[in-house]
Amino acid sequence: MFRRTFWFTTGVAAGVWATTKVNRKLKQLTPESLAHAAANKAVEAGHRLKDRAVGFALDVRDNMAQREAELGDALGLNAPVPGRELPATRRHAAIENRNSPPYVEGSTYPTYPYNRNEDH
Repeated sequence: MFRRTFWFTTGVAAGVWATTKVNRKLKQLTPESLAHAAANKAVEAGHRLKDRAVGFALDVRDNMAQREAELGDALGLNAPVPGRELPATRRHAAIENRNSPPYVEGSTYPTYPYNRNEDH
């Protein structure tokens, strides 16, 4: 009796396992699932291609700068010209704010109090 029950439950378990395995495979082979998998692979390939292209562009830029420096040194373009120096930097405001209140030197506050109710 126990022998039959054991083999019956073993058969049921094997049947459930096989059924779930087949159902998973059938879901993987539906057109929507195949399209989704193909789209994911295409996106991954695009990312890999982009990463390689960016790496290549950075390598080209580095080598270009290195070669430009070599050529500048060979032609004497990077050597300083005697008697010709850069002008001193200016520290003037490009645009003055004429609407700002007058300030007392050394103070961070305006010389007159700001009253919000003046306008009303």
